[in-house]
Amino acid sequence: MNNRFNDENTDLLFKAVLELRDYEECCNFFEDLCTVTELKSISQRIRVAKMLRDKCVYSDIVKATGASTATISRVNRSLQYGSNGYEALFQRIEAKDE
Repeated sequence: MNNRFNDENTDLLFKAVLELRDYEECCNFFEDLCTVTELKSISQRIRVAKMLRDKCVYSDIVKATGASTATISRVNRSLQYGSNGYEALFQRIEAKDE
């Protein structure tokens, strides 16, 4: 795990997320945890990552998500040079959808 996340707060958060059992619990937890703005921001990044993975161009992503080009660039860097977290989840989601 990346050392910059190695503290009691993030440890508790990650453990809590791993304990969520279903979609409804997940919705309830994130509704309690995040403001509407925070949740929209997080979900926007996931959609941007999915669109980048699907080879969409920046202008289409901006139009579809409202994300800034700076946000799209940050997400793209994570996809290219990050810890492979997005890709692992997208593969699992796709496997369940099949």
